[in-house]
Amino acid sequence: MFKTFREDIAACMARDPAARSKLEVVLAYPGFHAVVYYRIAKWFWQRKFFLLGRVISHIGRMLTGIEIHPGATIGTGFFIDHGLGVVIGETAEIGNNVTLYHDVTLGGIAPSVDSDAQRQRKRHPTLGDDVIVGSGAQILGPITIGAGARVGANSVALRDVPPGATVVGIPAKIARGRAPDNETNDVRFAAYGTQADIPDPVQRVIDALLDKVQGLSMQVEELERRLDDPDKVDWKLGELAAPYDDADDDEDDDVGGCTEINN
Repeated sequence: MFKTFREDIAACMARDPAARSKLEVVLAYPGFHAVVYYRIAKWFWQRKFFLLGRVISHIGRMLTGIEIHPGATIGTGFFIDHGLGVVIGETAEIGNNVTLYHDVTLGGIAPSVDSDAQRQRKRHPTLGDDVIVGSGAQILGPITIGAGARVGANSVALRDVPPGATVVGIPAKIARGRAPDNETNDVRFAAYGTQADIPDPVQRVIDALLDKVQGLSMQVEELERRLDDPDKVDWKLGELAAPYDDADDDEDDDVGGCTEINN
């Protein structure tokens, strides 16, 4: 357990430039304190001391403002920056070197009715290694956030996110795909899960629609111009109307005559 604590402290030092020393992290970082309370509560939870685990988790919540259920599974190098308002549900699974910011929720969307039928079932998300979740983001349901993915601040993720992708918005949509394999090592840590130059997926759709509308408007203007100038109008009636055949007309008359005779 103490080795895991050292890795958690190292994660704080590596990802927060405001951290000046390991002692500062131990004494003044509520995110680290919450992780310590979680790992102690988890130790009792795994040994079937469920009530004691919940009590320790509740004490940690009161002191840090961060709620981590002792039934959750969290890897090493876990870092909660600022931390206030973070909620991690019972069946959540978090990989190694994951970073969460304040007000993040890893919650379930199962209805509150018939709770007995939902016990011991997967209700919360799974986060792969090296995932970054920005402040205020909500990741809901038993979905999977792939390794290296980023969830932008205030996003609401309701569906699986591919590895290495960046999602933003409500509901969250992919704004940037995975980097090429030859650029994997050059991907920098993205604070709050976003970069300044990230494109807005909704704005891209709007721009495409505006381009389409502009093209249609130009075509309508061209048609109106041709209608205003009779010399340029070419209706090509011969191509539109079906050819008239006298033989067909004769056949119709014959049929009509036979009908009259039969009558």
